[in-house]
Amino acid sequence: MTQLEDVDTAVSVSYVVRIDDVELGAFASCDGLGVEVVMETREEGGNNFNVWQLPTRLKYSNVKLTRPLGKDTEKIAKWFSTMATGYERKTMTIQAMRADGKVIAEWALYDVVPARWTGPALSADQPKVITETIEIAHHGFMPTGGA
Repeated sequence: MTQLEDVDTAVSVSYVVRIDDVELGAFASCDGLGVEVVMETREEGGNNFNVWQLPTRLKYSNVKLTRPLGKDTEKIAKWFSTMATGYERKTMTIQAMRADGKVIAEWALYDVVPARWTGPALSADQPKVITETIEIAHHGFMPTGGA
């Protein structure tokens, strides 16, 4: 049985992102890390009691990472610019870290491709922290046990 003090919760988390050995910096939020089993339905002839649901493939949602705009934005721009001259798929790691730097969890995303970058909506009427969001497509992930 786990003691309460052994439970390590992810409070005040930032997400440090690396592509292979290049660090892209820390992000304030990470959304969309998930997988869905795509089901195919089959009706059996002569059997009116049920419809078979068969798993066919895994479908991974894109991951969205958001942070305040800063000096690491240049690294994102360089990564996106590589798409114009051909692209080599890479592995991305996302580390969920507490404020004290302790890694809570870590995932490796395989065959990542940058899908979208969204910059800040600039308006003098509503001053607020300007943010950027990158959206990453990938072909699977695994927890790496980095915690």
